[in-house]
Amino acid sequence: MVLVDSNVLLDIFTADPDWLTWSQSALADALLEGPVVINQLVYAEVSVAYKQLAELDAILARLKIQRADLPWEAAHLAGQAFLSYRRKGGVKTSPLPDFYVGAHAQSAGFTLLTRDASRYRTYFPKVRLIAPRTKRG
Repeated sequence: MVLVDSNVLLDIFTADPDWLTWSQSALADALLEGPVVINQLVYAEVSVAYKQLAELDAILARLKIQRADLPWEAAHLAGQAFLSYRRKGGVKTSPLPDFYVGAHAQSAGFTLLTRDASRYRTYFPKVRLIAPRTKRG
């Protein structure tokens, strides 16, 4: 199963000129492998692209993206990753959504589709990532 990060979906929803092609291709490849899911945090992050709940739900259904609830184990793992981040000098005062997304992927054994792999590689090295090999921009 593949958990898709919000940046990939937002590239598609907003037709990002730099990342649309990569994100569409990566999502299509992931769907060929099996189910693709999002959790509540990704849903919240991508909701900014749609004024109506029904619009967002329709596009997710059309893309065949399913929902997977964030497990309690992942919440604890996210907290531990955040603690590590703070000890390394991180300045944010509450856990970032990426910590929950990475922790969800790790605790559930999901592959993570993202184009922002740096934080995930640092704090969730056990998570298999699908990410671009080079940066664009």
